[in-house]
Amino acid sequence: MHFIKTSIAVTALLIVSTTADAQRARLLDGSLDALKGAKKINVQFDYSKMGVGKFETEDEYISKKKEDYNKKESGKGDDWARAWKADRKNRFEPQFKELFAKYCDINIGDYPTEKYTIIFKTTYTEPGFNVYITRKNAEIDGEAWVVETANPNNVIAKISVQNCPGRTFGGNDYDTGERIQEAYATAGKGLGKFLDKELK
Repeated sequence: MHFIKTSIAVTALLIVSTTADAQRARLLDGSLDALKGAKKINVQFDYSKMGVGKFETEDEYISKKKEDYNKKESGKGDDWARAWKADRKNRFEPQFKELFAKYCDINIGDYPTEKYTIIFKTTYTEPGFNVYITRKNAEIDGEAWVVETANPNNVIAKISVQNCPGRTFGGNDYDTGERIQEAYATAGKGLGKFLDKELK
């Protein structure tokens, strides 16, 4: 009886997990037919219109955090601001590409000569927090725009990639960058699985 209950619980968990992945990415506009048969796609990342936490713009968030950190220790806020931006190239984008590659046969990367480009536009970032006795997962929302590389104004398709949580096993993610990195991993996985399914 215990085995049956356990099996049911595991099955239910798998169904929930699969459903969550399916809901994470969906086609908003356009068609993906142009990508069928593609082996490589150029990829770019855009953070220009991103809200962060309770702030409508990233600039507001950075200004507030930098000020708070500098009040505690001179220069600490400036160091934090540099690290916040550097994490994009050093952590978020590589993690996104790595997880995308695990779930989709198309290679995405710096391929400026390819016909199409995916622009992943982060629209919202929840940095989360971990203060030992309480924590909140990081999370990102975004849109993946498929455009012609030579003419980025020609948007082929728009894909919504929403509610991508960033959490680590064990809960030892005290570093903001680590939490957000995992959110980009989730986003890459979600987009990769979606395209793999839709392009078959």
